[in-house]
Amino acid sequence: MPRRPTVEYDFPPPKLVEPALPVSLPAPPSHLSEEMQAWWRQIVADFDMSSHHLHVLLCACDSFDRMTEAREILRKEGLTMMTAANGTKVHPCVAVERDSRNALMRAIRELDLDEPQPSPGRYMPPPTLRSNRRR
Repeated sequence: MPRRPTVEYDFPPPKLVEPALPVSLPAPPSHLSEEMQAWWRQIVADFDMSSHHLHVLLCACDSFDRMTEAREILRKEGLTMMTAANGTKVHPCVAVERDSRNALMRAIRELDLDEPQPSPGRYMPPPTLRSNRRR
């Protein structure tokens, strides 16, 4: 059987091009704390977000701000307070902090933010869950 001639191809390296339209990321709402505005920018840059995801992200940021506000009030006033009728009772901010923390954790889980970074290879999402992480 005759051997085929060996041909070497010299292809130029691929050229990387800029996107045709610049991607504009939504700005964080102005009422959020500086910490949450920075987190908003990071999350929006790292993940593909639909409009409903942005609403859930806003709920997470609001929950974190409310949780930290309640925590500061509790540091100043304490976990209990005196009432005229019943004596000592639990400060209402204890429930606000707890509920805000739970809302934050649910929003993070809903946004699928706790999933590990996908590997650079081919990724097959589970059939019932589609991550919104950019690839």
